[in-house]
Amino acid sequence: MKVLAAIPTYNEKENISRMINSVLNINETIKTAGDINRLPLLPLCINVLIIDDNSPDGTAKIVKEYISSHKRLSADTNSNVNVNVKDGGNKNANLISNADVNSDERVFIIEREKKLGLGTAYVAAFNFALDNGYDYVITMDCDFSHNPEEIAGFISLMQSEKCGMIVGSRYSGGVRVINWSMKRLLISYFANIYAKFITGIKITDLTGGFNMYDVNCLKKINLNGISSRGYAFQIEMKYRMVKEGKCSFKEYPIIFYERTSGRSKMSKGIIFEAFFMVIKLRLGLFK
Repeated sequence: MKVLAAIPTYNEKENISRMINSVLNINETIKTAGDINRLPLLPLCINVLIIDDNSPDGTAKIVKEYISSHKRLSADTNSNVNVNVKDGGNKNANLISNADVNSDERVFIIEREKKLGLGTAYVAAFNFALDNGYDYVITMDCDFSHNPEEIAGFISLMQSEKCGMIVGSRYSGGVRVINWSMKRLLISYFANIYAKFITGIKITDLTGGFNMYDVNCLKKINLNGISSRGYAFQIEMKYRMVKEGKCSFKEYPIIFYERTSGRSKMSKGIIFEAFFMVIKLRLGLFK
């Protein structure tokens, strides 16, 4: 089971190294634990792809230094790894990895020349996964609002249910959000009710970003047609997976933690994009 954790970044120098280590440690945690929920465990490899939008705080530099410091002594620094950025973003994006002749890849970075949006970042990650033989893609934030330890639960559920998509839900069976203001919580909660009602997709958390996708299902949707740049992408992606890809899904209850380092990327523009994207999807106005 080859899993890619896709993590878009913009000014995440305070979190990036700890996040990479936390995700990579899941490999060893699962191996040490043996079977997950008493299911036979497939051979597991979790890699990390950072998609950085030219962070002025030097996030990309930290990732490149991490990659360089973790190369094996025998690494072939000229090894090539495919990357596909058909997302309409930066066609000259640079890919750097710690790939060596023994295919010991663990961490990769796609550097983009400017802020191109969350949606295009994830599309670049999906294309990367398709081109490089991954079985699953996990999407998550870099600010630890998504707990990397939950990845083991995602993998367990995917292994048992064999579904096309697992949705990390903050609202399945109750509200699981830590340290949000009541105003922000209500906006998020009712936005999901609105999106669910308009789209007809029976998912409690359509706007959440902690999700797992089967690459075989990603092949069934038009990734190049995805138009959302901000958090509307989360709604559009789930809609496409269910309606366009005809893929099954399961919800996995998660706890969402408000970031403790760095600044939130939420804005009014992002909220408005999501509001109108829901209507656009309902009317079938997408490629």
